[in-house]
Amino acid sequence: MRKEPYNTESGLFQQPPREGKAMYKIIITAVGKIKTRYLTEGINDYLKRTAPYAKVVINEVNDEHIPESASEADIKAALELEAKRLERFIVDDAFVIACDLYGVQKTSEQFAETFAKQALYGKSKFCFLIGGSYGLTERLKKRSQLRLSFGRMTYPHQLMRLILVEQIYRAMKINSGGPYHK
Repeated sequence: MRKEPYNTESGLFQQPPREGKAMYKIIITAVGKIKTRYLTEGINDYLKRTAPYAKVVINEVNDEHIPESASEADIKAALELEAKRLERFIVDDAFVIACDLYGVQKTSEQFAETFAKQALYGKSKFCFLIGGSYGLTERLKKRSQLRLSFGRMTYPHQLMRLILVEQIYRAMKINSGGPYHK
């Protein structure tokens, strides 16, 4: 079976071709590259499972090296450079979701409802933004229609991608009436 690469820079993430047209187009753009094989394999597994419901594109942008002794101004400047890279992948007519530690927390069912409600308004494109170690700029957070938190715990941003694609798959199964969410 031929695989289509969905990572514009490294080609690590694969989603198999699907029959017919998927209901949603989901773009996940994240700061930093995944270098761990088990995370890549997990992400690819959920991309495969999600293929009947959504076309998922994952983009990785370079992160800025921020030394531990960096000033607030240095951190802000680095975040701004990362934000410019992330913005290249935001689609104009998409519902933009910023993954943010201080965003709204949702249950899996409420997350699924986000997709269903937006579909009622004619939205089928979603852009998820995942920042690096210092998160996202306030400008990107304000640009998003939803600031989504996966809890107050801190997760490595590479692991966050796996958690996000799993929750997207879970949302698709919930909305289709599938048994996965139990």
